[in-house]
Amino acid sequence: MGKVLTFTNMNTNFLISLITAVFIGGSAGYVGSLMTTKKMSLVGDVLSHIALPGIGIGLLFGLNMSLGALISLVLGVLLIWWLGLKIDLSMESLVGVVFVLSVAGGFLIIPEEELLHSLFGNIYAVSIGDAIMAVIASVVVLITAKIIYPKMMLASVSEDLALASGIKTNKHNLIYLFLVAIVVAFGIKVGGTIFTSAMIIVPAATARNISRNMRQYSLLSATIGVASAVAGFAVFLFWGASIGASAIGPIIALAGVAFFVASFVLKKRN
Repeated sequence: MGKVLTFTNMNTNFLISLITAVFIGGSAGYVGSLMTTKKMSLVGDVLSHIALPGIGIGLLFGLNMSLGALISLVLGVLLIWWLGLKIDLSMESLVGVVFVLSVAGGFLIIPEEELLHSLFGNIYAVSIGDAIMAVIASVVVLITAKIIYPKMMLASVSEDLALASGIKTNKHNLIYLFLVAIVVAFGIKVGGTIFTSAMIIVPAATARNISRNMRQYSLLSATIGVASAVAGFAVFLFWGASIGASAIGPIIALAGVAFFVASFVLKKRN
């Protein structure tokens, strides 16, 4: 009886984590398509690690990991945005400075036994409440990103033209960074910072290889994000469980890279 209950609980946790990863993968892929277009791919990876101090503080004070990560990310985004207004440096440079601060602080704060789960996630740590919040957050991110997408695309082509058209580029950049922060915060519990950074960068890079127009590019980015999550969970179901709950983040990341390699081969053949 005990084994049956344990097996049922594992299946329930697996399904909850899968649903969470699918929604996060889709929304991350969609916002990642903007990041790649704006040549800010590494910003997504850096932002995922800015969550570490918040995770540590959340663990120390018994807060939800995603909530702690979101607070840290929001503060990090505001700091990056404020520095961008005050200092004449590229976005990548400013994000890099905040990245060093966050990673160093996070590693000092996060308990050693929880560090692995923060970096790679824990498939069995996601609750129904976490999944519901992740689904709602993903829908909000997708809707908001779709609204600002045309303006962000125009700004990526020519910021001067965007300003002349009345688009407040600083405002939209801030909104966009907040969207990335939300995706990262709610995806960390499933696959850690490895999963969130991979889902922002890799699906967009993959879609860029095979898409023919911008609409197709953004939709393919989201679709590949979902497909990477599903493929990663399928691999974990058959082989990853013996490795441990924290294997899911790297497995999904590798699934995404496999799609990228396939798209590269397909592009060469065509």
